[in-house]
Amino acid sequence: MRRVAAIGLGSNLASEFGGPEANVREAVRRVRGLGEVRAVSSWYDTAPVGFTEQPRFLNGALLLETELAPVELMRALLGIERAMGRDRSAAPAKGPRVIDLDLLLMGDLILSSSELTLPHPAMAERRFVLEPLAEIAPAMVDPVSGRTVLAMLERLAG
Repeated sequence: MRRVAAIGLGSNLASEFGGPEANVREAVRRVRGLGEVRAVSSWYDTAPVGFTEQPRFLNGALLLETELAPVELMRALLGIERAMGRDRSAAPAKGPRVIDLDLLLMGDLILSSSELTLPHPAMAERRFVLEPLAEIAPAMVDPVSGRTVLAMLERLAG
């Protein structure tokens, strides 16, 4: 069964691929191997959240049509992160990173396991997630709240 997944991307460190923009572009290229990329947002320059003593981020979002199950997709995204040089165990939470790939939404699925929570639990509070996602999928619905991505973004702005 094919589903459309919304994936958030972010980077604020240089790597063997170049700076943050090269990193997010390389991540998009690699995600293409997991299905059909339907849309990619613009890149947004954003301030770090939580751990603020670090470089600014470049954030974006993409829509992927895939046959992978949610946990399989999440594992594949983590594999891309590792292959691009991210070591989650060595970095502080919310710290600097070469690449960050977050599975935000996957159709109307609601899931809570030790490996994955869908929709992404912090999505509704993160402008740096909602703004690029609203650019490419404003009518996509959070199945828990029933709100569209655009409505969640407007709620943050209000």
